Amino acid sequence: MNFQNHFTKILIKASYQIPIYLIAVLGFGQDMDNENDVKEIMGYSLEGIELRMDGIVDEEFWTTIPGNGNFLMQEPIEGAKPTEQTEVRIAFDSQNIYIAVICYDSSPSDIKTFQKKRDASLETDDRFRWIFDTFMDKRSAYFFEINPLGLRGDGLISSGQGQSLNTDWDGIWNAWTYIGDFGWSAEIKIPFRSINFDPKSDVWGINFQRTIRRKNEEQLWTGHRRNQGLLRPQNAGILTGLVGHSQGLGLEIVPYGITQYSKEYDDEKDEYSSTSSADLGFDINYNITSQLKASITYNTDFAQTEVDNRQINLTRFPLRFPEKRDFFLEGSSILQFAPSSNVDPYFSRRIGLVNGIPIPIKYGGRLIGNIGKSNIALLHVRTGSEGELNPENFSVARYTRNFWKESSIGIIYTHRSTEDDILFGNPIQDRKTWGTDLNISTSEFLGDNTLQFSAFFVAHNPASPFDNSTSISDRSVRGFRFNFPNQPWSAWVSYREFGDEYDPAIGFNQRNGFKRLQPAINYAPLFEKSSIIREIEWGIYYEYLTSLENKLLTENLRFNLGTISFESGDNLGVEVSRNFEFLNEEFDILGDSTVIVAPGKYVNWGYELQASSASFRKVSGSIGYEAGGFWTGNITSLVMGLTIRPALGINLSSGYTHTQVSAENSGFSTNLFQIDLGLDFTPDISLSSNFQFDDISDVLGTNTRFRWIITPGTDIFFVYNHNWLNDPTLNRRLFTTQQGAAMKAVYTYRF
Repeated sequence: MNFQNHFTKILIKASYQIPIYLIAVLGFGQDMDNENDVKEIMGYSLEGIELRMDGIVDEEFWTTIPGNGNFLMQEPIEGAKPTEQTEVRIAFDSQNIYIAVICYDSSPSDIKTFQKKRDASLETDDRFRWIFDTFMDKRSAYFFEINPLGLRGDGLISSGQGQSLNTDWDGIWNAWTYIGDFGWSAEIKIPFRSINFDPKSDVWGINFQRTIRRKNEEQLWTGHRRNQGLLRPQNAGILTGLVGHSQGLGLEIVPYGITQYSKEYDDEKDEYSSTSSADLGFDINYNITSQLKASITYNTDFAQTEVDNRQINLTRFPLRFPEKRDFFLEGSSILQFAPSSNVDPYFSRRIGLVNGIPIPIKYGGRLIGNIGKSNIALLHVRTGSEGELNPENFSVARYTRNFWKESSIGIIYTHRSTEDDILFGNPIQDRKTWGTDLNISTSEFLGDNTLQFSAFFVAHNPASPFDNSTSISDRSVRGFRFNFPNQPWSAWVSYREFGDEYDPAIGFNQRNGFKRLQPAINYAPLFEKSSIIREIEWGIYYEYLTSLENKLLTENLRFNLGTISFESGDNLGVEVSRNFEFLNEEFDILGDSTVIVAPGKYVNWGYELQASSASFRKVSGSIGYEAGGFWTGNITSLVMGLTIRPALGINLSSGYTHTQVSAENSGFSTNLFQIDLGLDFTPDISLSSNFQFDDISDVLGTNTRFRWIITPGTDIFFVYNHNWLNDPTLNRRLFTTQQGAAMKAVYTYRF
């Protein structure tokens, strides 16, 4: 008997026969709140009082409010008293909510401050972070963070199957900071118009976190256990006393103006052609209710969007690049579908982008928000024509219903139609996809552990109305997942099936025609008594993938022999793996017929070494080395990164990836270079440049981006792109193939 196939069948059968009483026994949906453990902080009204917003918490109003501290350490010693004290005070008027924080520090000269650019990663800096669960649903929250230099970062949190933080959301708010002999302090003002909330409630969920970077110390106001944390609204405390606050009319008009110039080389004509243009567009946002927002965008432009990080693909499957365009990021948490299962019936980069080429978006509409326990997202976009590509309509509808404390059930529907389609062939009908997902979760399993179960099903119609050769099973995916995301033990097991013809028109899919079983387990204890080692993580990952006819195609087994996190912030890890692949057709690795792998069975072993230094140093770096078998030969890969921060606001990062492949009677090597230069003059003025080159495309590309935030919500962007082709065979070295520049101004009116 094939034990693995037998085990797979047992697991599938058991998962689809889970009785309701078992779910109840595990604690799903039980109301186990202990009100005595919930921390409270009071908000104080300052109507008629003007604050001097300079980051110094010395006004008489602040000194009359008791400071709320009592933080506890999460790391390095869970539950210990912090080495430095923190005080937080909260006030409000009818238009804004204010936060005053004092971060005491016995050694102010050692406070780590490198970053100024808005939304820059603060893994290098001291920081203060907080969340607002404005609807007290313990499922979603607004996230904010600052550092001692006044950098502002924000995002949207959604919980359920894992914690999701979308840091691409930009709210309109401001912060002022001050560094003194006591440590550092901040005053923060957030307009109520920047966030949604229930005006009938005077209670919000709230939590705070402070990081002392040189000590790698994390401290939280509540939810200090390693199983908890700031990104879990379930573990937040409560903010009380909010009355008389208003969002105004809830109307926001955001016009923009843009001027662009581009020049491209035409191979056929052996000459350059240039174009220039000027255009206007706008977004209109309106809060139908305090929980439901409608948006309209016209003549949408994404010239200010940062470029993708280049990758070299040596696999048989397409790469997935993240969404970076603002219009598609807001509300993206509601549009997530079975987020831990990597199933994407909706992938926004299929709209307005074809093979990385931007397609103009004429207009779009969006309705996103909540109605009680229901979460709604409706999206419609109309694209224009570009070259041989015809205009298209894209529609997406997502509905989820919350039940119990942390669980939900949802549906999704997408619709794509193309005028006189030439991409997908004729005749063609509108392409429609629909699906449903179930997420059951509790954070009170056997005490304070989290346990999760999810299941999903997605299908779409045939590409042609005359196609009767495929069944619903061929055009669908289905699966389930159990997840135990805790500390020090974590584990999961997932199963999924992908039909042979599954291809969602507005989705993303890497591989078809398989069944996959994937269990994993990890153990990561803290070494609280060690002054050298903070944590060591061990783990086993297994993947068993067969065809739909149960023929073994892929088998992966990986052993994490130890990932060591040192008290200094440095890391070191070792991993060993075994891989089996059955190839049923030829594989052209580079796509140029130079290295072709013949069909057959391949078994290879490999290992990986990784090391990185603490990111808060002025000079930090990382290195990874991977070696092992690769199809008929071997592969070695070296990945190096170096970051230099010579002065405040200057960040220079570089990366280099070298891959050497030997195959039967052939071989090749690839090189990828990346350099990022950031000059942050103030938290509101920044200049960044990105340089990338690889010797597969032989293209050197640069992207330079200047941003000036005149006031929150009013921005000026200048973007310059330049691509050179390095082709010695045609006697062309660094030959300009494309260059372009754009200047964009955005202004926000609020009513």
